[in-house]
Formats: sequence, C-alpha cells, structure tokens
Amino acid sequence: MVHYSINPERSTLHGSFSRDFEPILTIDSGDVVRYSTLDAGWGLEPFSAPGVRRRFETRERPRDGGHALCGPIAIRGAEPGTVLEIKINEIHPGSWGWNSAGGFPSPINKSLGIADGEEFHLNWKLNATTMIGTSDHGHKVALRPFMGIMGMPPDEPGIHSTYPPRFCGGNIDCKELIAGSTLYLPVPVSGGLFSVGDGHAIQGDGEVGSPALECPMDLVDLTFSVRKDISLTMPRAKTLTAWITMGFHEDLNEATIIALEGMLNLMKEIFGFERKEALALASLVVDLRITQIVNGVRGVHAVLPHGSIK
Repeated sequence: MVHYSINPERSTLHGSFSRDFEPILTIDSGDVVRYSTLDAGWGLEPFSAPGVRRRFETRERPRDGGHALCGPIAIRGAEPGTVLEIKINEIHPGSWGWNSAGGFPSPINKSLGIADGEEFHLNWKLNATTMIGTSDHGHKVALRPFMGIMGMPPDEPGIHSTYPPRFCGGNIDCKELIAGSTLYLPVPVSGGLFSVGDGHAIQGDGEVGSPALECPMDLVDLTFSVRKDISLTMPRAKTLTAWITMGFHEDLNEATIIALEGMLNLMKEIFGFERKEALALASLVVDLRITQIVNGVRGVHAVLPHGSIK
C-alpha cells in the first residue's frame, strides 16, 4: 500500500469529465490518496457579498466549466467490467462554507414562488473539532461532511458535465457517503480516471435548495481497490449502518425503479432471495429516499439496514 497526496492546483483541477483527460497519477489497487479540495465553485475564500469572492484562476472553458474536481487518477487493473471500490477513510471540512436559496429560475424556485428577487445567502463558519457550523445569521447545525462528486467519465467522446449523476458516479450527492462508508462504481473506461470534488459539510436528502453547505475540504482520504468479483451496472454503497443501492433518471419514478432493481439484485447476492421474495421483504425493511432533485437527473437510494433480516 502506497500513500499519495493531491492538492488543488492548475495541474490537478478540472471542471468536467472526459475519457481523454490524461491521469495526473497512476496507482495500484489498494493504494491510498489523500486530497484537499476547493469548494464546488472554485472559491479561494468565503463570500464578502452574494456572488463576490476570489476564485481559482485561470480556468479553461469548457474543460473547467463545472464543479472544481481533483484528478483524474488511473488505477492499474481497472477495466470495463470491473468495479472500483472507494473506501472513504476520513473527511475533514475546511473552516468556512456557504449555501443559498432562491433568486434564480430553477423549476423548484418557480414552483415555490422564490425565483425572483435576490438570492438568500448564508456564510458559515465550520468548526472541525466540535463539528458544528454557525451561519452569519446565527443558525447552528451539526456537520456531517461528505463528497458530492465521486466518479469517472463515460466511455463517450468529448467533454461531459459534472452536474448529473451517472452509472459510473459523478454528482451523486448522497449524504450517506460519510467517513466509514464504501462506494462501489462500475468502471467505464480503462484505468477508471476517477475524480473527486464538491465537498458538502452537511446536506439533507433531496438537497432541495440546490446547494448543500458547500465547502472546501482540508482532507479527503480514500483507498482504491479494483474488484473483479463484483458485477454492477449502477453505484452501490456500504455504510456503517446499511447497504445502499442507487437509481438516477430525469423521472423520479424511473430513478426509484432503478434503485429498487439494484436492491433486489443485492438481496439475491446476500440472502439468495428470488425477486418476489426479495420484494416482499424489501417492503418491510427497505427505505426509499430521495437523494437529490436538483441535478437535472434525479436520484433515489434504497437503504437496507444491517441486521434488518435475521
């Protein structure tokens, strides 16, 4: 096992996915990479006013048009048909963050009548010792940091947006992917070309306001392993408390079916259940949760608590 470090600088940053990007690092299965990351918006400091702050420059468009990501890294042995296992060992937020709502014409804002006027903006101070965030309006929340984006590019030419989640990861925005969790992603291209970014200090299921509590991360410690004994078509995760399967689709109902399909497959692997038996038991112990509804492609995750079936 070898440990590597990646810091956010011109040679390590990008704002899109592409199979054509050269890896900044090539590692072996079982190696560990320790990242520090910018916030999603390439910020170098807190906002002094809504929309006003210093950002990382210089950026190339369209390559750097999306979230600030670190990578990509290649993992030897990662090939289409294999699965990339990402163990999330540690996540430590930076000292500041922000979130906002309203003031732009998203479908949710229009439906709720808050698309017009100024954006409501909160600056947050983050205490990584007490794990408490305090806003400039005096709100306090308990922090539960995770990375919104972990993923690889599809095996298609060109530049691909960081905004939607895909079968190979991307803007998953699943709040359960905290330290101690393991994410499993189908490998789409040779080497994987994994990137990470979009740190969230805390987020609710749904991410309903569009941003979560966006923040830089001082440390994201990940262990990468290539798994040839697993076959997946969609992301799966194992947390300290549950197994999770994920579904992504523009239609929330379709995303639900995809997540449920993954759960039935998982229950067959674990328990040997056929589909009808698995669905009957899933109706008793599996929770369906809305991951996010703001990324264009919506997300649903199915949650099977450990020990729920004896």
